[in-house]
Amino acid sequence: MPRPQKAPLRPLTPHERTILAQVARSGAERADRVSRAKALLAVADGASFAVAARVAGRRSGDGVAQLVARCNAAGLAALTSRPGGRPPVQYGPEQAARILREVQRCPDREADGTATWSLTTLQRAHAVAPDGLPAVSTATIRRVLHDAGFTPGPILLPAETGVVLRRRKSGVVVVVDPVAAAKRG
Repeated sequence: MPRPQKAPLRPLTPHERTILAQVARSGAERADRVSRAKALLAVADGASFAVAARVAGRRSGDGVAQLVARCNAAGLAALTSRPGGRPPVQYGPEQAARILREVQRCPDREADGTATWSLTTLQRAHAVAPDGLPAVSTATIRRVLHDAGFTPGPILLPAETGVVLRRRKSGVVVVVDPVAAAKRG
């Protein structure tokens, strides 16, 4: 004799039952969504969790019990698989804003050791900054920059065209190209 169900499926609305039937019959839906819809419809029609698992092509009723609990709490969102396998985000909006502020700052050649930002130089700048993020990874920086709309490659900020720093025997000098505006067109 099967164990009694701890959390039986709540009564489905007609709209929910229609959507579940459409997904269960669909040939274009993802297979995991179709399987979940079949299991929920079987439980709604009075089948036990074990029988519903077999109807849906599963072996165990425990997964159906978890699906029913999700459906009771979230409704049709239980059909969609939840993300898994990625570690939780450690840095929130404040830290993302801190990373973007650092990118907007023009790098100092002496202090930062670079003229343009890269993921590694940004990571190094955050590690030494007093209000920085000492353990931030380049993958986190890449994700924050991607979410902000930056494209892959060197992070170039608007610079003055036609002005460069040259190292001479007498020291560093500023060289200005007088026809830079004409060359840009």
